[in-house]
Amino acid sequence: AQLLESGGASVQAGGSLRLSCAATGFTFDDYVYGWFRQAPGKKREGVALIRTHDGSTHIEDSVRGRFTISSDNAKNIIYLQMNNLRPEDTAVYFCAAVWGLTIPQAVGVMTGGKYDFDYWGRGTQVTVSS
Repeated sequence: AQLLESGGASVQAGGSLRLSCAATGFTFDDYVYGWFRQAPGKKREGVALIRTHDGSTHIEDSVRGRFTISSDNAKNIIYLQMNNLRPEDTAVYFCAAVWGLTIPQAVGVMTGGKYDFDYWGRGTQVTVSS
């Protein structure tokens, strides 16, 4: 099983990016997928979750209203649409997958500080300049 992120780039504040996460080797609908980010010198933080089985989602307060998460279940791809980007959004963005949880359960894992997701991608860099 593998997660491969793409779409990271350098943009100016106020700009938009769409990150993609291609999942291979998974039974796609059995997992909750999440986007996390880690800025230099900071802890990894969760950004958004999606349960592809029913389309339920969760967006963290820090990005709500600017970021959305979606999936293309036919292509096994998870997207993170990021609008109105700010310099503080600069980070490496990671895609992750955890098996068999509901969204509330996955939120607990995501915010619990242990990041016990089953699979992780290698990340894609997003840089936002002011």
